[in-house]
Formats: sequence, structure tokens, C-alpha cells
Amino acid sequence: MTTSPDVPALAGPRVYWHTAASLIVVLLAAVFAGRHWTAVGTAAERLAAADRGWLLVAATASVSTWACSALVQQGAVTQPLPAGRLVAAQFAASAANHVLPAGLGATAVNWRFLTRCGLTPTHTAGALALKATASATTRAALIVVLALASPGILRLPPPPSVAPALLVGLAGIATVLLTRPLRTRMGTLLWAALTDFRAVHELPGRVAALWGGSLAFASLHALVVYAVTQALHLPLPVSQVALVYLAASSAAALLPTPGGLGSLDAALGLALVAAGAPGGTAASVVLGYRLLTVWLPLAPGLLVLGVLIRRRHL
Repeated sequence: MTTSPDVPALAGPRVYWHTAASLIVVLLAAVFAGRHWTAVGTAAERLAAADRGWLLVAATASVSTWACSALVQQGAVTQPLPAGRLVAAQFAASAANHVLPAGLGATAVNWRFLTRCGLTPTHTAGALALKATASATTRAALIVVLALASPGILRLPPPPSVAPALLVGLAGIATVLLTRPLRTRMGTLLWAALTDFRAVHELPGRVAALWGGSLAFASLHALVVYAVTQALHLPLPVSQVALVYLAASSAAALLPTPGGLGSLDAALGLALVAAGAPGGTAASVVLGYRLLTVWLPLAPGLLVLGVLIRRRHL
């Protein structure tokens, strides 16, 4: 029995590529930790005197968001996905999302994971689109319900400030509709997405995972913010904090920064001040939220990303 000479030739470049990718993500972890160490230290100092019980609640809620994200991704496909690798991929995706703008990091990680699990590119695109749609729809529904329950808290911007965004969106839609290749491709993807949507919603378990996981994911992030406010003895009701967070994070999503860094910080800080929080306390809340959801998990998440790449799960 002889071994094909093509096997080493094909395996060699793949091994080198995976090793190089693993080293790159480890280097990224070190660079990000070094560049933002001052912010991490400042947040830690301001939270040193905070209530440890509430901080534990916030940390638990932050960790639970990765399981919820995995639940949503499973709910977006009909075939079963490996549970352990799925959770690890969501942890890695959350870290990658803070490296690349506009959610490209998480999208790239989930794309590679789903295709490695055997999904075709078309079905992968449909699954990611369904996950994003469920997330956006759930957030919008929560904002509406909380705004109706707490009138006067949420103030919409005047029409002139949203006009440029509407014009850009209409121009993009017109470009797609007027360009035949794009129109054909979009039509194919839309039909495939609708087919996957129907297939997923014929399975009650997938429906519960998709929509229940999306609701839990948004609620847990709001719980992190609320727990930090309570740890810092900021007397704001949970419904008000949740509405402030959801509105601020939705507005920050319009700016393509990695993980909403800068945009979410500013929007959430201003929203907390508008809700009655002192400026210094609002800044501490934002730093605490970032510490628990970004800075502490960032380096481990990038390391997990490197391991997944090295083991060819991505």
C-alpha cells in the first residue's frame, strides 16, 4: 500500500496557514490588551468599591450571553450543530467582533463554522440573515414595549437628523434594483432565505431557540448594565435601564466601529445622563459594562479563536 504523494503537498500549506492564523490572533490579543490596558485599569479602580454581589450577577449575565448566541444560531438552521464547538465559536465570534467593524468579525467566524458543519454558502447566508433578523426584530419589539411602559424616557431624534441616513438607504436599494446581476443574485439569496425561514419555523424547537434565544440575549446584555448600575448604587429602575441600553445600542449599531467601541460608549453614557445619572457614575457604568463584556473576555476569546482555527473547526 502506497501513500499518495499529493497528500503532503496539500497538507503542508494548510498546516502553515492554520499555524500563521493562530499566531496572528494571539498577537492581536496581546496588542489589544496593551493598547487598552489604561481603560481596563480605570474601570477596575472605579468598580473596586462597588457591590460585589451585583458585579457577580453582571458577570454571570455576560457569560450567559454566549450560550444564548449559540442557541440563536442553532435555531437558525434545521440540522443539529455540535453544541460544544458551537458555544466556543460564539465566544470566539464575540471577540472577533471587537476587532473588525460592523459585525464583520462575528459574521466571518460564524460563516466559517457553519460551512465547516456542512452547510452550503447559500444556506449559511440564510442562517446568518435569519439570526440577524431575529435579533433586530426582538430588540425593536423590546424597545416598543418598554417605551410604552415608561413614556417620556425615550426621545426620538428630529426628522432632519435621520434624513441623510434614509437617503443613503434609498440610494442603496435603488442600486440593487437597477443593477441586473445584483438584482438576480439578491433574488436568489432572498428566495433561499425564505425557504430556510419556512423550514426552521416548521420545527417548534428551532422556533423557541431562535426567538427565545434572541430575547434572552438582548435581555442579558441589559441585565449586565442594570447590575452594574446597582453595584454603583445608581437608583434607576430596571425597565428604564433596559430601555436606555437597547436604544443606545441600536443607535450605536448605525456606526461601523468594531463592537460599537466609542459609539456605544458615547450613546450609552449620554443616555444614562439623560435618564438622571451623574456624569461620573454614568462613565463608570459604561466602563464596567465594557470591562465585563469586552476587555476581560477579549484575550481569552481570541485565544479560543486561534484554537478553533488550529483544529480546523473554522
